[in-house]
Amino acid sequence: MDEVALRRSIIEHCLEMNASGLNAGTSGNISVRWGDGLLVTPTGIPYRDLAPGDLPFMRFDGTWQGPLAPSSEWRFHLDILRNRPEVNAVVHTHPPYSTALAIKHLEIPALHYMIAAAGGNSIRCARYETYGTAALSEAVLEALEGRKACLMANHGMIATGPSLDRAMWLAVEVETLARQYVLTLQLGGPILLDDAEIDRVVEKFKGYGMRSKAAPDLPLSVPGATTVGSATSAAGISPPDRRSCKAHRRR
Repeated sequence: MDEVALRRSIIEHCLEMNASGLNAGTSGNISVRWGDGLLVTPTGIPYRDLAPGDLPFMRFDGTWQGPLAPSSEWRFHLDILRNRPEVNAVVHTHPPYSTALAIKHLEIPALHYMIAAAGGNSIRCARYETYGTAALSEAVLEALEGRKACLMANHGMIATGPSLDRAMWLAVEVETLARQYVLTLQLGGPILLDDAEIDRVVEKFKGYGMRSKAAPDLPLSVPGATTVGSATSAAGISPPDRRSCKAHRRR
C-alpha cells in the first residue's frame, strides 16, 4: 500500500470506528507505522472533514510535519510503535462498555476464550494518568506488556495489531468482551476459564482470526476443532476449572 492509500485507509477506519459505535466525535485516534515513524490522526478535526494530506507524519524522535498538529494522544501511539516492533497499528477509542469498566478500574478476566485474542488471560486496565502525558504512556506500556490490548482507567481502550485491519478487529472483540462481562456481572459474575485453557487457546490463535483475502492460504486453527487434510471435526475439550471473579488472579 502506498502512502496516499494508507492515509485514505486511516480516515476510512476512523469513520468506521464512529459508525460502528466504537467511538463518538473526535475522542478516538489511530496511528499506523510508516517509514521511520508513523502517520497519526490530527487533533480535534471531525473525521468526515479529513483529507489524506491532513494526517501528520511523526518521527520516532517526536518531531512531526504536516498542516495539522498530531492527536493530543500522540505520545502513547509513538511509544507503543517504538517499543513494540511487531505492532504496526494502534487504535484508541472510548467505547461504552470498555470505558464503563475502565471507569471502575476493572480489568476483563478470562470469561470467554476470545480473551486470548488480546494475548493472555486478561485485558488489563492501565492506571489513570492525565491524557497526553508521558505518565499515561508509561502506564499504557505497562498494561500492554505481553498483551495486544488494554483498558485505560477513566479513559477508554487501546487495541494494537500487525495491521490496521487487525487492530480494528481486536478493538471490536475487546468491546464485545467488555459488554459480555458487564452483562454477566448482572447475573452474579462469570465463571472463568483457567490459565491452562487460555494458554491452549493463545497457541491455537496463532493461526486464527481475521485475515486478508490476499494473504497466502495457511492452515487455519479453529478453536474446538481438529483439522486433517481439508476435513474439520469437533474435538473434545475438557471443562475448565471454575473460579469466581474474586478468585481471579492476574499474571
